[in-house]
Amino acid sequence: MYTATHLCRSPLPAAIKIQYGIVQCACFQLANCQSSKSLGQHTPLYQKHLDAGANMVDFAGWDMPLNYGSQIEEHKRVRSTAGVFDVSHMTVVDITGDDAKAYLRKLLANDVEKLDAEGRALYSAMLNENGGVIDDLIVYRMSFGYRIVVNCATRSKDLAWMNSHSAGFDVALVEKPELAILAVHGPQSLNKVCAVIDQGQLYPVKTASINLLENFRGVELGNWFIARTGYTGEKGLELIFPEKEAPAFWDKLVAAGVHPIGLGARDSLRLEAGMNLYGHDMDEEISPLAANMEQTIAWQPEDRDFIGRSAVVRHRAEQAAGSMPRLVGLVLEQRGVLREGQRILCDNGEGVITSGGFSPTLKHSIALARIPVNSHSCQADIRGTLTPVRIVKPNFVRFGKKVFE
Repeated sequence: MYTATHLCRSPLPAAIKIQYGIVQCACFQLANCQSSKSLGQHTPLYQKHLDAGANMVDFAGWDMPLNYGSQIEEHKRVRSTAGVFDVSHMTVVDITGDDAKAYLRKLLANDVEKLDAEGRALYSAMLNENGGVIDDLIVYRMSFGYRIVVNCATRSKDLAWMNSHSAGFDVALVEKPELAILAVHGPQSLNKVCAVIDQGQLYPVKTASINLLENFRGVELGNWFIARTGYTGEKGLELIFPEKEAPAFWDKLVAAGVHPIGLGARDSLRLEAGMNLYGHDMDEEISPLAANMEQTIAWQPEDRDFIGRSAVVRHRAEQAAGSMPRLVGLVLEQRGVLREGQRILCDNGEGVITSGGFSPTLKHSIALARIPVNSHSCQADIRGTLTPVRIVKPNFVRFGKKVFE
């Protein structure tokens, strides 16, 4: 998961595919992806993307930048300096009321009891009764209660699920569409953000508070919320603040040398970091235990009856018995490309690649795959040719460095 997880792990749209590690439009050349015709909803930075020459695509009903020219270069910028992602299409939900904690302890597989101070963040699965993953999300402890950020593509079903399980709790769920979200990641990200904020004291933010943040910690500064969470495997920040302030702040970041980054590089970065993509690596039919998400479940205390608990307890026994698969990393260090949907033939059965592509950092192909437990060797079916691949932990790059053996 994430230096933290998360902003936006929604499925790539059907009109986009990954080819040789580069996200491309399936129906036409990438150079022609930009459209002067609006496709859907706009973030407050829509015009900024157009002005920067972004290749715009439909992403879960939103007009979003696929890239600004070169996905590979954008990927390298984040690994080497700093990049900014517009993730304002994500859904922010604030949760208040006397029963807010009790409600979230029932709703989520992880336990918000762990959030023992304001600003702390928690990565969690939200499960159905069968133990399938409705969504993965981050919940923050706030001065007023809690804040959840959910995936844009799962917004409607997430909100419906959350509201349907609020009965009997003194709790209010308030969506916050007036907030923008920017993710700034890379080795220089904190320094760049702080330098911009310090210019003329234009924002109600004290940079000393930002520099003191540890991973999975955030701070409320006026009507801004800034957290050390992310979806790239790099040092970085996620900033949630009034959308009317987003265009000017974006301009100042870009002027300070923070490069705009599109959805394509976001996907290759998260793959290198071994972070799941909803609708690919997990969904409502997949147990978190089969998606490398056991860390999103708090098994203790045993009397906390969160939704899906009995199912995942059963899944744990099934996995121990060898009947439930696991999500692993695969490495192909010779020529060839690992792609989603390719069959994986193991010494202990058959599996499938859930996410795959070329790693710009490692210069070879990597993948996440669901395979039988206790598998020790496997081959990928690449266009009918069985090609040996290496099984590793599902985590390939952190802070720009290879992390697997």
